[in-house]
Amino acid sequence: MIPAMTREHRYRLTVTWTGNRGEGTAGYRGYGREHEVTAAGKEPLAGSSDPAFRGDPARWNPEELLVASLSQCHLLWYLHLCATGGVVVTGYVDEPEGTMAEDGNGSGRFTGVVLRPTVTVASPAMAAAAERLHGEVHAYCFIARSVNFPVTAEPVIRF
Repeated sequence: MIPAMTREHRYRLTVTWTGNRGEGTAGYRGYGREHEVTAAGKEPLAGSSDPAFRGDPARWNPEELLVASLSQCHLLWYLHLCATGGVVVTGYVDEPEGTMAEDGNGSGRFTGVVLRPTVTVASPAMAAAAERLHGEVHAYCFIARSVNFPVTAEPVIRF
């Protein structure tokens, strides 16, 4: 299994606002929400706010990226647990959905994320273990263990 030791990891990146339309934030409607997320050796990620908050729908918003991070973390730990648990995964597609509640003052919070992975395994004999391992992922997933709302998985197993 995984050794019990503590290590610290740091993640450095740069977020640069690119939405100054000439007057900065002189007015709420006058500035763009566009920004870029960059890190050494990686392609820039074009970001904005959610379209409901005057953002560009063609760019990624932080809420989508949070849901994507939860899905990616689940995927990677799931594959790890399957590989060490004798389950051969041959395909994996997730269609996660996050729900955010907005308060009257404009603040908000996520109330939950549901992961909906469709997993293909090599043999019908692996289906029960493949489903069970989804429940074990949350004991390991760094992102799910760091949020204060429920993250659930509703897997479909195929072979």
